[in-house]
Amino acid sequence: MKILAADIGGTHSRFGFFLADGDEDLTLICSKWFRTRDADSFGRLLSMLGESDFPLKAVEADITVIAIAGPVAKGTYSAPPLIPWHVDLEEAGPSHGLRHPVLINDFIAQAYATRSRPGRSSREILPGERDPEGTVAVIGAGTGLGKAALIPNGPDVYTVLASEGGHASFPFLSGREAEYQEFLLRRLGEKYVTGNNVVSGKGISLLHEFLTGDEVAPENILSEDPLLSPPGATRTIELAARFYGRVCRNFALETLALGGLYVAGGVAAKSPVLVTHEAFASEFRSSVTMAEILSQIPVSLMTDEESGLWGGAALGTQILGKEGRSPGA
Repeated sequence: MKILAADIGGTHSRFGFFLADGDEDLTLICSKWFRTRDADSFGRLLSMLGESDFPLKAVEADITVIAIAGPVAKGTYSAPPLIPWHVDLEEAGPSHGLRHPVLINDFIAQAYATRSRPGRSSREILPGERDPEGTVAVIGAGTGLGKAALIPNGPDVYTVLASEGGHASFPFLSGREAEYQEFLLRRLGEKYVTGNNVVSGKGISLLHEFLTGDEVAPENILSEDPLLSPPGATRTIELAARFYGRVCRNFALETLALGGLYVAGGVAAKSPVLVTHEAFASEFRSSVTMAEILSQIPVSLMTDEESGLWGGAALGTQILGKEGRSPGA
């Protein structure tokens, strides 16, 4: 079976050509990345793919699974909040030859990715005891903050719950953090500060500006090259890791993630220090009432930046298997 998978985020749009055999083993044949804002519409993005050297044409795929960084309505439409155009499969699908298109939230794809190669090859950050029947939490920062929960319903059968929790208010504490919250409210001109604006790449730059007064790109703040690392980066990284640990802890408790918590997204994949820093572990395990539970929850980092493609392809394989489709049907 030929599967076309797409992972459309606020910064990059990725496409993958997968082959799946009868045993549901997936092979990634090739992938293609574009800058999302280089396209002025979803249709244009599909045209850019068709005009490229990507070997799989949309009409040749047995299923197309598109993951989008936003809420999905009726399985066909999304107006993602951090992308300047919408996705409408009923409009764009037929005109671009999409066969059996499926539209999902991007972190639904990340949740399925935990059951595929990126999940199996993930890096253990904090040890624990994984309950195979427990809920799996997936969280990750890139342009924004994404979340999802995967619930086992039997052998290799799962229910995945989408979330837009990145748009919920961030839980600042008092003191210096309260000052930072006031800084963000003034800087952003918003009524409350969301997780999207705290643990994303943009959030790291804003945190550094608050601490030092300097506007610096997040990749420089997080750089391991001392020539690129600006003054004050050490303190910025410590607080950024603490904030990341806090959102991970809260989501693990909200979902009772006894099946483990996976960190996805480009920020931590490019800069693992955000989740390997002692401040992350300290904040994640910190709880007056739930410390014992938190100590049992393993935390893993999915370092493959194409994990969303693998998750979309894994879901596509399951859909085709349930429908009993054969290649070209």
